[in-house]
Amino acid sequence: MFSSAELTALALTLKLALVSTIVLLVVGIPLAWWLARTRWRFRFLLDAIIALPLVLPPTVLGFYLLLALGPSGPLGRFMDALGGHSLAFSFSGLVIGSVIYSLPFVVQPIQQSFIATGRRPMEVAASLGAAPLDRFFSIALPLARPGILTGAALGFAHTLGEFGVVLMIGGSIPGETRVVSIAIYEQVESLQYTQAHWLSGALLLLSLVLLALVYRTSHHFRIGPS
Repeated sequence: MFSSAELTALALTLKLALVSTIVLLVVGIPLAWWLARTRWRFRFLLDAIIALPLVLPPTVLGFYLLLALGPSGPLGRFMDALGGHSLAFSFSGLVIGSVIYSLPFVVQPIQQSFIATGRRPMEVAASLGAAPLDRFFSIALPLARPGILTGAALGFAHTLGEFGVVLMIGGSIPGETRVVSIAIYEQVESLQYTQAHWLSGALLLLSLVLLALVYRTSHHFRIGPS
């Protein structure tokens, strides 16, 4: 059903989605919290920058990331100064691109959850003497759990199907950057439709399961535990 090369592409895709989702949560939760609480007058600019991947063609984003990550780019030169390898056409580069490309899918649901909980629970906890970090971890995060779960699932699912960004900054290096979306494209180009069907079906099924879990979780928290 799947060749060893296709299994490698599947494993690499799942690894990329998992690593990217972890990074997205580490970055996205504090960012969403700040956006939900700040009164900064120019917050709308940061909201627009975060949402940019929703409307920007992936190849455009991938092109500028390639310039930034390449040997002549700022990040490329920084890595070279540290004695590290080039970020372009590497798994690390794919993670960076995936995090930027999927950021709005993670930040926005979490931000809306933080906004929906309001300030009252935090104010009550503060009046009882709870420290800021204690209030955040014991009150804000549990109350925002539906948004966090939704953001994590959407970020993971969105990373699974990336094509334009990963093609631009990663190419197709087996075991390093050749993810499933690239493998499907190459199979269609070579008229191997049967194998393209198998890989496409695997991504379709996995994405459907993830989205079903998102909506099931959302419904569960909306009506309460059964």
